[in-house]
Amino acid sequence: MGVEITSPNFKANAREALDDNSLQKALGLTVEKGFIKKRRLAADALPEFEALRDAARDIKNHTLDHLDLYIEAFEKKVVENGGHVHFAEDAAAARQIALDICRKAGARTVTKGKSMITEEVGLNDFLQENGIVPIETDLGEYIIQLRGEHPSHIIAPAIHVNKAQVEAEFRRVHTALPPDRDLREPESLLAEARGILRDRFLAADVGVTGANFCVAETGTTIIVTNEGNGDLTQTLPRVHVVFASIEKIVPTLEDASQILRVLARSATGQDMSVYTTFSTGPKRPEDPDGPEEFHVILLDNGRSALLGTPFQEMLRCIRCGACMNHCPVYQAIGGHAYGWVYPGPIGSVLTPAVIGIEQSMHLPSASTFCGRCEGVCPMRIPLPKLMRLWRDKAHDEKVVPTAQRFGLGLWVLLARRPKLYHLAMSVGMPLLAAFAGSRGRFRSLPFAGGWTRHRDLPAPQGRTFQQQWRARRFGR
Repeated sequence: MGVEITSPNFKANAREALDDNSLQKALGLTVEKGFIKKRRLAADALPEFEALRDAARDIKNHTLDHLDLYIEAFEKKVVENGGHVHFAEDAAAARQIALDICRKAGARTVTKGKSMITEEVGLNDFLQENGIVPIETDLGEYIIQLRGEHPSHIIAPAIHVNKAQVEAEFRRVHTALPPDRDLREPESLLAEARGILRDRFLAADVGVTGANFCVAETGTTIIVTNEGNGDLTQTLPRVHVVFASIEKIVPTLEDASQILRVLARSATGQDMSVYTTFSTGPKRPEDPDGPEEFHVILLDNGRSALLGTPFQEMLRCIRCGACMNHCPVYQAIGGHAYGWVYPGPIGSVLTPAVIGIEQSMHLPSASTFCGRCEGVCPMRIPLPKLMRLWRDKAHDEKVVPTAQRFGLGLWVLLARRPKLYHLAMSVGMPLLAAFAGSRGRFRSLPFAGGWTRHRDLPAPQGRTFQQQWRARRFGR
């Protein structure tokens, strides 16, 4: 149930992505759009940006250390405001809770705002299988729903799709669309989607959104968007259902406002997103609009098991997408190659926690370890360190291939015995250089096929580093 997991085929996925000319063109345009430049300009324009990152990190660390207390406080406030909180241990429980709410409301259609958690639990397919039509209303999400895909980016889900592909999907699905209507420009595509979705908003029985933050102080959920679809999704239907994972809790509105100051700047380079919407319970008698029922589904799905472990730091993530915007691996292969819901560096640390390292052993190695992800993360999550921890875990649990474990074991044997290491290098390097001969490189080499299949391996030249160090230090 849910998004098909292809993470075990990451290497094949990556090769396919590199050979996909349409995808490569789309990824190139993405870099040109300037997520990186916009983030840098927004950060540089705010003198206290680095201090805000520290404050945001500290807020989340405190919350995670006392998460049980803040979850209880959040639930109490939601109930006081007339809402309901449902706890889901795993994806199956979350799906069933949502289905029960929809059935009680007599829902036939459900409009949805952008939500990675509903992607994680596979809500759309589940509702469809049970006779309820889910309709994505975020433009990017709507496009990929028509294509039968899942998001390839956390904040720009259709970043891999070009204009011609969007037009083809609209002409295929929108049967009332006149054949001669010009859809070559983004504005015309947007107008076409808006016209179709307007009727869906009005007809929906239930609206589903995600949550960027859940505020324990007031029982408020907050969504951050650049489209008005999120507001329409949660105010027009009779029932509003919020999907959030447990780490989205923050203690106070002041805490949420602190983190909001780094969120949009890190994601899109904006000072603030166009819409920052606060929802506190169902409609009150004096309210002109709003839902009659307000439900929050809090999902665990393995997250509580990370508390108190070195992996707890990943739960600070606020889903800004900055890590993947700056990641050279993501820039080369896009999001779908990662094989599950969360791509990029954060996907490489979160996916193993949710679906298991056995299913995702390649992802922690899908990194150059350049450190750019950690350098731009607004929550200062040490992503390279966490990927290394997953690599250690995969090795210890014998998930990685035997040959790889043997090679690492041999390296450890040498690295822990300096004299043996120096002897091996002083004998082995000259032998390799002699074997390479005048070519100075290897086109193939035993145990180095992963390298030489794609490029030559330079042969050692001159003395080893240790020999040069001794010569400079002791003059010999």
